[in-house]
Amino acid sequence: MARFELKLPQMGESVAEATLTAWLKEVGDTIEQEEGVLEIATDKVDTEVPSEVSGILVEKLFEVDQVVQVGAVIAVIETTGEIPSITTSTEAVVAENSNPNNVNHSEQENKETNVEIAAEVPYIPSSSVAVTHGSDDKRFYSPLVKNIAKQEGLSLLDLAQITGSGSEGRVTKNDILLFVASRKATAHMAAVPNAIKYEANTVSRVPKIASVEPETAFSGPKVASDQPSIPSGVGNVASEVVEMSRMGKLIAQHMVSSVQTSAHVQSFIEVDVTKIVAWRNKVKDVFAQREGEKFTFTPIFMEAVAMALKKYPMMNISLEGDRIIKHKNIHIGMAAALSDGNLIVPVIKHADQLNMTGMAKVVNDLAARARDNNLKPDEIKGGTYTVTNVGSFGSIFGTPIINQPQVGILAMGAIRKVPSVIETNEGDFIGIRSKMFLSHSYDHRVVNGALGGMFIKTIAEYLEAWDPNRAV
Repeated sequence: MARFELKLPQMGESVAEATLTAWLKEVGDTIEQEEGVLEIATDKVDTEVPSEVSGILVEKLFEVDQVVQVGAVIAVIETTGEIPSITTSTEAVVAENSNPNNVNHSEQENKETNVEIAAEVPYIPSSSVAVTHGSDDKRFYSPLVKNIAKQEGLSLLDLAQITGSGSEGRVTKNDILLFVASRKATAHMAAVPNAIKYEANTVSRVPKIASVEPETAFSGPKVASDQPSIPSGVGNVASEVVEMSRMGKLIAQHMVSSVQTSAHVQSFIEVDVTKIVAWRNKVKDVFAQREGEKFTFTPIFMEAVAMALKKYPMMNISLEGDRIIKHKNIHIGMAAALSDGNLIVPVIKHADQLNMTGMAKVVNDLAARARDNNLKPDEIKGGTYTVTNVGSFGSIFGTPIINQPQVGILAMGAIRKVPSVIETNEGDFIGIRSKMFLSHSYDHRVVNGALGGMFIKTIAEYLEAWDPNRAV
């Protein structure tokens, strides 16, 4: 018999720890190779940790809700087979990821660890609860959902009332937390007597403030004694209290940490993209017929950013303490919105080596799978620079927060038709042009204003000099 140590694998760039959210196996249970043993959560992914061997779980070293460091031994599995060599263990993955310049192992790591995002927990153990809905309709609940239901005192009938947003109507963690918050808010409102439910927009019910006499102007206003006072906490009884999701809390912490860590400076530039708009309108139908996919503006901007990073390698760095890490590869993160309102940043690997068709296909694939929560852990790590499209929400420009430990992030504003001064040999005249703003946030600890300004100016010049006869 041999003892195999199951370790926490690297789940994303700059992720040093994860929270153990649920055990899928108990001590004494038989485990098959590649079968999920536990669930973990980080600010980037919710996923299962599978076993790399078949055997029996003999020891659990962490409890639910404990924080586990990357590379730490989580469990011990007793197996009769051969222990995987170091090249296929999670320890190798952690060691390999610790080298910031070693980023050519994506495909091999995916093949070896076989870890995928599981926002709705696709693996359901045999002990899962099944609840009958109607006639023959049955729904299963993950261990994480069951634990929350137990803590909140929900019955099977309560669970049956929840509309699941996961695959095949499965109830997710967010679904049950929203249900619990809604039920608590409803119970609170029912407990408040109708006589003291004030309408927030009813001016006549708001206590009046007595006039302040000149001699008492510095002692504060006096409230008229003949007016009723609003009980504390009652004036807003129509509000609903919703707990932040775990991912939302971690993202919030990551954003605050970034602002506290980096000296954020922004540079803005307006870009004339009239040529690009005309070119894209000309080639998009041809591209769709040939490739069966849409052709958006995003791959064009990604190509421009990749070119600028190649020209200015000191923007393609990360900062770790007092050490500057210069990355040889250009991996551009592309911020994408999820269905629950959170953001995730899939990474376009080796962006400078892709032609326009390849860039468009990668962008479309990552964006689609991000919306469906089907990204793999390897696809959201290793980024060396990030781009976010604030224009997709109608914003003209924004001041994005740097994605640590990177030192820069570019925000693309909405493309608008605006009147503009056009210079010609015959003189200046006013014309309609398609323009947009680019906003560049960079870490002033290592990127000075000259570099930050030249970088964004280079992107603008590249876009404005677009060849209208270029093939796609």
